[in-house]
Amino acid sequence: MAECDLALLEIIKNGFEAVADEMAIILMRTAHSPIVRDAMDFSTALCDPYGQNIAQGLTTPMHLGSFYDAMQNLIGQYEGDINDGDIFIGNDPYIASGQHLPDIYVIKPIFHAGALCGWAATIAHHVDVGGLVPGSNSLSSTSIHQEGLRLPFLKLLKKGVVDTAIQAIIAANVRTPDLVLGDISAQCAAVQAGDRGLHDMLQRYGAERLAGYTTALHDYAEKLSRAAISNIADGTYTFEDHIDGLGEEGAPVVFRLRLEVKGDEVTADWTGTSTQVAGGINAPLSFCKSNVYAALRSVMGTDVPNCHGYTRPIHVLAPEGTVLNCTYPAACGGRGITGYRIVDCVFGALAACLPDSVAADGAGGSTLPSFSGRQNGRTFVFSECVMGVWGATSAHDGQEGVPHMASNQANVPVEVIEADYPIRVERYGIAPDTAGAGRNRGGFGIIRDYRILQDGVYFGVRSDKLRFPPHGLDGGRAGAAASNILLMDGKEHRLPAMPLEPIMLNTGDLYRHVMAGGGGYGSPYEREPARVLEDVLDGKMTQSHAFDEYGVVLTKEMGVDLAATHARRNTLTEKTNADSH
Repeated sequence: MAECDLALLEIIKNGFEAVADEMAIILMRTAHSPIVRDAMDFSTALCDPYGQNIAQGLTTPMHLGSFYDAMQNLIGQYEGDINDGDIFIGNDPYIASGQHLPDIYVIKPIFHAGALCGWAATIAHHVDVGGLVPGSNSLSSTSIHQEGLRLPFLKLLKKGVVDTAIQAIIAANVRTPDLVLGDISAQCAAVQAGDRGLHDMLQRYGAERLAGYTTALHDYAEKLSRAAISNIADGTYTFEDHIDGLGEEGAPVVFRLRLEVKGDEVTADWTGTSTQVAGGINAPLSFCKSNVYAALRSVMGTDVPNCHGYTRPIHVLAPEGTVLNCTYPAACGGRGITGYRIVDCVFGALAACLPDSVAADGAGGSTLPSFSGRQNGRTFVFSECVMGVWGATSAHDGQEGVPHMASNQANVPVEVIEADYPIRVERYGIAPDTAGAGRNRGGFGIIRDYRILQDGVYFGVRSDKLRFPPHGLDGGRAGAAASNILLMDGKEHRLPAMPLEPIMLNTGDLYRHVMAGGGGYGSPYEREPARVLEDVLDGKMTQSHAFDEYGVVLTKEMGVDLAATHARRNTLTEKTNADSH
C-alpha cells in the first residue's frame, strides 16, 4: 500500500465495478424469462486469477459471497485445462459449490497475452431445471436427486466452440427449454462483456501493474473492514429466529446465532441451529457464508470495496448436518428463505450493539409463488419473487415495496404477467393496519391477488412469517403476520407458509398473499399524532387501529383531539408498565 497511488487505486476500483455493472445490465436486457429479466434474480462478478471477487454488480447480495467457493471448486477441478475461449457452466451445491439447482453459474476465464488474468462470473435463477415440481423449488423433496438437473462444472464452450451435447441435455430435462437456454445465452453474453471490459483495463494499465493494484484493493478492503469491526464494542451478541416450518404440521426451524466481536474480527457461530430437514430449505455452507458477509457489509461504510478482501476478518461456523451447512443428499431447492433468515439473525444480534444501524424485522424475504400448466400446446412456468417490507429504524418508518436487503430484486410488472400467462393480477397494493406500531412504524404489508384464467394450473408457494411475525425494536411492536389464502368455489382456504404439495387451480380460483408488516421502533405512544392521522387519511390505517395501537383519538372532522389523546396515552402507558411488572 505504501507504493500504491491511492487516486489510481480508486480509478481502478471503479473500473472493475463498471465492468461488473455492465455485465449485469447486459444479462438483464438479453434475458428471456421474467424471473431474470424483470425480477432481476441474478448476479455478476469480476474475479482475479485466483477466483477472488474484485467487483460485484449491483445485483443480489445473497449470491455474491458464494462466488469464491465456486471459483475454488472450478479452478481445482480444471487446473491445467483452462483455456482462452472456454466458458464453464455448473449448478450443483455438492459438486460445484452451487446454492440450489435453479441457480446456474456461467463463468469465463479471461486471458491476456497468453496468461490467465481474471474471470467473469454470473449466476442466474432459472425458471425451471426439472425435478418434482414446475419451477424446481419443491419443498417436499427429501433428496437433491428429486430437485432437477445437476450439473458439475462443465465446459459449455471449449476454446470458443459450443458443446451442443450439453445444450441438448439441458433442453431435454427442463420444462421450458426456450427460456432456460435463452437465459444461459444471456449469461454467456454477459461474461463476454466482462472479458472485453477487463481486456480494456489490461491494455490500459498493463497486466503486472493491474495485478499489483488488485492485491492492493483486497488489502485496502480488509483494512476498512477491520476498522469498521473495531468500532463495534467487543462482546458476544446472541439472537434466535425461526422459519415457520414445512407443511401444515411442520416443526419450526430454529436459527441460533452467537456473534462474537473481538478486536477487528467477528465470528458468526450457528451452533444450536436446527439440523437439516427432510425438505427443500437446506442451505450449503457457501450460501450461509454469503449471507453473513452481506449482512455485515451492510453496516460498514459505503467506501469499503465490495471485493474478497472485506470478508477476511469475518469467520463463519456452522456445524455440518444443520440447515446452514447441509450434507449430501439434502434438498436445497427453497433455500432462499434460509438465507433471508440468516441476515435477519445477524441484524437481530447487531441491534444490541449498533441500534442505530439496523432495522426492526421485516417481512422475512421474498414470497415465491409458482404457477404452471399448458398453454397453446406448450408448458408454461411462472415464478416470481414478491417483495417486500422493511421494519422501522431509529431514524425513519419502514419502507414498502422494497426488496429484502439480501436480495435487491423486484416484483414482476403486472402487465408482463398478464401478457404472457393465464393469470390476472386483480389487486396489488398495501394492506391496512399491518405495520408494527412504534415511534417509527414498520412498513405496511403488500397484498397481491392472482386470478386464474384457465383450468389445470398447478400452484405452489414458499413464504414465511405466518407463525412468527416480524419483531420490533426498542419497544416497537411486531408487524402483522403474513397470510396465504385460496378462494375456490366460494370458500376461503388458509394455506400454511410452505405447502408441501402443488395444488390444482381452475378458472376463477384466486390466490391472495398478504406479506407480513414490518416491526416498529420505539414506543408507539411517542409517535406524533399528526403522523398517525396522515396514515389514516391515506387509507393505510383505520381509526380503530390508531386508537388501539397508538392511543390517538380522532374527531368526526378527522382531526386529532390532543387532550383526549394525551389522556388515553397516559392510561395505556400505565397499563403497559403494570403488565410488565
